[in-house]
Amino acid sequence: QMCEKFTVCENSMEMLLQNNLNLPKVTEEDGFVNDFLPFLSFQDKCLRKISSGLHTFQTYLKFIQETFTSENQNLESLSYSTEQLAHTIKEMVIDPEEVIMPDAATQESLRTKLNSSKKTWIGKITTHLILRDFTSFMEKTVRAVRYLKNTRSFS
Repeated sequence: QMCEKFTVCENSMEMLLQNNLNLPKVTEEDGFVNDFLPFLSFQDKCLRKISSGLHTFQTYLKFIQETFTSENQNLESLSYSTEQLAHTIKEMVIDPEEVIMPDAATQESLRTKLNSSKKTWIGKITTHLILRDFTSFMEKTVRAVRYLKNTRSFS
């Protein structure tokens, strides 16, 4: 829909140049080894990173929700579900207090930065990048949770 509505496409050079969003990612350093062996020896570290990333994505999802007002109900549901998942995964961490939560000042600064470009071409690119990276983050989250389901006992 992004490509059709805003002519923002995957191979757009402008899109690649403007990706300075610092969106959350789960990497090998966080214990996510690869597609087949999600975080064998760093389960707790990976869970902290996932929970923290999901909390961080909340600000970005709010921006998307404000941008696509026609999809408000779907995006509100996505935001709520993401928040619930972040909380659930935080509770799975050995010491939930170790999960890094974005502070209010950081969130407000990010919100201001995102909103300043909302109506421009860069804003459209930003929306596309957020959705793309959120999808990738959620794919890794699903793999991690499935792996845990098979190796840990859930209470």
